[in-house]
Amino acid sequence: MIRDDVNSSKRRIVFLAGPFSAWEFGAEDVPPLQLLFEANPEYFFAVSGRAPVPDEAQREFEDDPPPGMAFTKRWTIGFGDASGALVGMAGVCSDLMCPHVWHIGMFLVANALHGTGVAQELYRHLEQWMRENGAHWIRLGVVQGRARAERFWQKAGYLPMRARGPVEMGARSNMLTVLMKPLTGGSPAEYLSLVVRDRPGEP
Repeated sequence: MIRDDVNSSKRRIVFLAGPFSAWEFGAEDVPPLQLLFEANPEYFFAVSGRAPVPDEAQREFEDDPPPGMAFTKRWTIGFGDASGALVGMAGVCSDLMCPHVWHIGMFLVANALHGTGVAQELYRHLEQWMRENGAHWIRLGVVQGRARAERFWQKAGYLPMRARGPVEMGARSNMLTVLMKPLTGGSPAEYLSLVVRDRPGEP
């Protein structure tokens, strides 16, 4: 776990998850995020074929959607345990491409907590927070062949929409599966009528 020396009273708490808290990152949170990435490089080797680069956290903090892709707000959210240690993060974007479609760009929990149920609990509260703030649909992409990640999102209720790629990600070129979860009872067909980009066969 990574100690975050930022005064906890200054944190912009967005939700609580049992003994964990989630807060919206500011620029002052980038250094501890970099330490978290460097202490847990397995994600980066699996996705990009390399260790996190020295400005990995800054890149993640500034990683807005591409120009021309509408969105309302992007959050980098940190997860801290009861001692204040940074144990994970999520990158979230609201109203991506159309209203009420939220996107998770990255979701990382420290390797030491894998298999403990913490990732599932943090995700459950993250989803609830997104729902309470207007999400009707959540979408994300998972690198094909990452069996643990694929199982995690499948168990969380996500449905495959299409394959996309190959996508250049660091030193690797990956095929992605675009996943979607409806939060208000909508069907995949209804979702695809709203988000043209996720229809099979679209560029």
